Amino acid sequence: MTRVQGLGASWDSSHTELLPRGHRVGDWVVAEPIGAGGWATVYAGRPADGRTARGAGRGEPTEVALKIMPTSGLAPRQARNVAEAARREVEIGVRAGHPRLIRLLDSIVLSAPDHPALDGAIVLVMERAERSLRDLLDAGVTEAEGGRVIAGICEGLAHLHRVGWVHADLKPENVLIGADGSVKLSDFGLATELTGTHGYAPPMGTLDYLPPERWKAPLGERGVEIRPSADIWALGIVIHEVFASGAPLFAGATPVARGAAVQEYAAGRAPLRMAHGVPEFWRALAADCLAPSHAVRAGHTAERLLERITAQQTGERQPVRRRRPARLGRLTRAVLLALAACGTVGSTLWSYAVRETVDEPPLRIRVFNAERACQDRTDRDPQCSLGLAVDPMRPYTAGNVVPTRVWHADLLDADCQLLRGEAVIDESDMQSTHWFRVRLPGPDPSAKAWLPAVRTKDRPALPRCPAPRAAG
Repeated sequence: MTRVQGLGASWDSSHTELLPRGHRVGDWVVAEPIGAGGWATVYAGRPADGRTARGAGRGEPTEVALKIMPTSGLAPRQARNVAEAARREVEIGVRAGHPRLIRLLDSIVLSAPDHPALDGAIVLVMERAERSLRDLLDAGVTEAEGGRVIAGICEGLAHLHRVGWVHADLKPENVLIGADGSVKLSDFGLATELTGTHGYAPPMGTLDYLPPERWKAPLGERGVEIRPSADIWALGIVIHEVFASGAPLFAGATPVARGAAVQEYAAGRAPLRMAHGVPEFWRALAADCLAPSHAVRAGHTAERLLERITAQQTGERQPVRRRRPARLGRLTRAVLLALAACGTVGSTLWSYAVRETVDEPPLRIRVFNAERACQDRTDRDPQCSLGLAVDPMRPYTAGNVVPTRVWHADLLDADCQLLRGEAVIDESDMQSTHWFRVRLPGPDPSAKAWLPAVRTKDRPALPRCPAPRAAG
């Protein structure tokens, strides 16, 4: 049976029905089954008595989803996992209600001594959606419709993160669409409460939506560490699926094979290749969500992504603003001040973890050309070449460029980074004062130049470069 967790999913007829139609559960009567997952079966529910059902006549729904989570017959550990998943859903429903989260109406523990399989089962009564985002993708989606859905997802994530929760299982099946077109996040069985910057959860989740760090995360007594940036990674995958007709971003015949491709990308050994049909704005947004490391991805919060989407949809230009850097571990006060001084234009400035020493071997970074027409060319046309600067402290103009040119997807050895150089804005309005010192292609290993950070999507944790001497 296919694992389906969203409340808008289609019923798999091979699944054994737990409840007969007409069975009463609290104020509701069981109707047809509408979905099934590893730990739950979902039925449509209708008021047992339209006049007496809880909320009837006060604007409450007349049709709900009944999520049945049996515990009978499970091993003690499995039963605890089911009960904990139900507890998380109830807690979010009570404490974190929001128009972009599916609404929890009631929770019930069944007493059914004549039906051992149902005795002690947990029932969550939830509002019912019309379909899931996966259903929408199968039917086809316009750019405007897709953008509206993604904005709704960002609203839901921004609220969850703001009140201290990580969804931890974001995917199209868990994004529901109401009959009125409203967008709601659902299925909070794996949701994780934050204690500071991160929380802990069992090593579970949908493999195709796990961020790179989860594949090698150590498992401690409390589980694996979960951060809001895990939801941002999953959002990047969802954005690509929305505009690529559901096609997976990373190649592979199985989820494990696609996970290996994710790790190759995160290690800098493979580029991020999106489908050609993904529009430029959404391509850039997804690329930010899919930054290889948590440290970089953390700067792209759901709230800031929503601001960018709103500005794009209303045709407004985002204002220049100052922002404090994300917490990056053991950074010196000087580096913190340097990061705090960096502003943004049109997009969020990257944040970086920086080492203090410069005796490390170089790391390879891949050149990125924001001009879409140049990204698929292999003829090294001069019109698509990019310049490397002589001095990162001077304006990035023709007089400050070395003769050697580079092209999109070229690999360069970088040995250190400079956080506060001359500000550079690329063709997509990404601005940064961050530079990488790179070795020039050729036989002379001492030949060096400078690559603006906006010319690469890689973010290696390189040591700081010595401050360049003033020209002249």
